[in-house]
Amino acid sequence: MKKIRRSIIAAATIAACSSLLPAESFAGNGCGGASWYALHSKTASGERMNPAVLTAAHRSLAFGTKVKVTNRNNGRTVVVRINDRGPFIRGRVLDLSRAAAQNIGMVSSGTAKVCYQVIS
Repeated sequence: MKKIRRSIIAAATIAACSSLLPAESFAGNGCGGASWYALHSKTASGERMNPAVLTAAHRSLAFGTKVKVTNRNNGRTVVVRINDRGPFIRGRVLDLSRAAAQNIGMVSSGTAKVCYQVIS
């Protein structure tokens, strides 16, 4: 009887999780924390970081990918181009340039909860 219950619970857990996995495993859309940075060093793509340009860092999206970022606290959005790798802090999904952070109203706080969607 215990084995049957365990099997039923395991099957229900797998079924519930499998409906979440496709959306979560696709790196093109997601939610999490974001921070901003304003350095003038070279990015992982080889270009110089310019805090006045709408760019961002993501761990795995291809360089040049355009991403729509929405601040979950105020609903403001900005479209950025991925040109760097990061962030390397648990729970964060994007590092935005200062200009991008300013557009969605997160400069003063330094971080924000965001959702992002690949648009091209």
